[in-house]
Amino acid sequence: MKTLLALITCLFALAAGMGDYAVAEAQKAGIETDVTASSDAAIEARLMGIFDQIEGLESVDATVRSGVVILRGKVQEARFAARAAELAERVNGVVAVNDEIAEETSVGERLVPVFERLEARALQALSYVPLILVAMLSWVLVALFGAFLAKRRWPFRQVAPNTFIADLLRQVVRIAFMIIGGVLALDILGATALLGTLLGAAGIVGLAVGFAVRDTVENYIASILLSVRQPFRPQDFVRIDNYEGFVISLTARATILMEIDGNHIRIPNATVFKSVIVNYTVNPQRRFTFEVGVDANSDLDRALKIGLETVSRQDFILDDPAADAWIRELGDSNVVLVFVGWVDQAATNLLKARSEAMRLVKRALETNGFSLPEPTYRLRLDDDIQTALSLPSSSLSTGEPRAAAASTEPETAQDTAVDNDLRRRVAAERHQKGRGDLLDENAPNEFGKT
Repeated sequence: MKTLLALITCLFALAAGMGDYAVAEAQKAGIETDVTASSDAAIEARLMGIFDQIEGLESVDATVRSGVVILRGKVQEARFAARAAELAERVNGVVAVNDEIAEETSVGERLVPVFERLEARALQALSYVPLILVAMLSWVLVALFGAFLAKRRWPFRQVAPNTFIADLLRQVVRIAFMIIGGVLALDILGATALLGTLLGAAGIVGLAVGFAVRDTVENYIASILLSVRQPFRPQDFVRIDNYEGFVISLTARATILMEIDGNHIRIPNATVFKSVIVNYTVNPQRRFTFEVGVDANSDLDRALKIGLETVSRQDFILDDPAADAWIRELGDSNVVLVFVGWVDQAATNLLKARSEAMRLVKRALETNGFSLPEPTYRLRLDDDIQTALSLPSSSLSTGEPRAAAASTEPETAQDTAVDNDLRRRVAAERHQKGRGDLLDENAPNEFGKT
């Protein structure tokens, strides 16, 4: 019994809730009519009054019979017919809606609204002209102010002593003020919602362009990093990857070198940044080595002493670090000696100094009775063994080279000065580059030197 009473109570509560919900929905969605005129005529009058007030529905007629609304007439577009049916369904007392509205197919009738809309929009655009001019003027003024700030050099040079970074900051300031001016103009026009669409489109376009010019962007970023780090200075002699030459300039895309043969080498900055760079100019003291072979039966201590003294006494050889010499290996027909000397690259050409040291050491060894043997081979012919053994030993050649006759000519070194002609060509090339060079001779380099 108690269970039955509880079930009945729940059913009443559910019915009451559904009734309240239906009333609320009716109050929310329904269009109220005159409470004293709920007949078909009242519904018809209510709909005709509504249609007369909505553009595009003036020619729609409504006939109501027993709560069923029949819509007739012609409209310019199908959306107007759907709009009329929707309004009719919302009127209280309507049971169903029969939509018999036809769409206008006459070309003249269809074009009239189009011309009317174009005329209305043209008049609206003309009314917006003063506002558009004000927005454009605001944009131009803000952009000009940004350009004025970007032309000032001293604040940017204080923030970034590097010229390339300072120029990059000026470009960022100029673009930032152009964007600010554009946002201000859109705000004046009341079209700030368009900004999100523009930014989204710009992001997609920027992503596509970024993939297309990936190498160019990589070189540009490498240019920024190289201009900040300064791993080399103008006119430094460097080796980058497998290329050697004097640095002419560092552009926004490539590093330009001049070989000692006078050829130009253009290396992409991305390659320069990722490669091993050997800078021969940073340390003015540079070492050269060369090898000399002497006979295996020679007095090696004396040969090393003579060669080392010859190298050390030359004016272009530095005393600190001192020259040195040692035995490298025992060859098949000779002993290989190594001689080392240090020169000042600012005053001495390394290749010329090495060449002169080799010439003078060879001359000194030969003058003192040392031979520089060539590889010696002994051939054995089986048919002539007995003949060779029967010959007197005096008739057999030992095959040893004879020492050169002593010479009294003084040991004078040739000119080993730096070749300034190539440096003048590099300086002339740098002068022609103008402002395109990102290297700064006064900026600190990667080694902390200025």
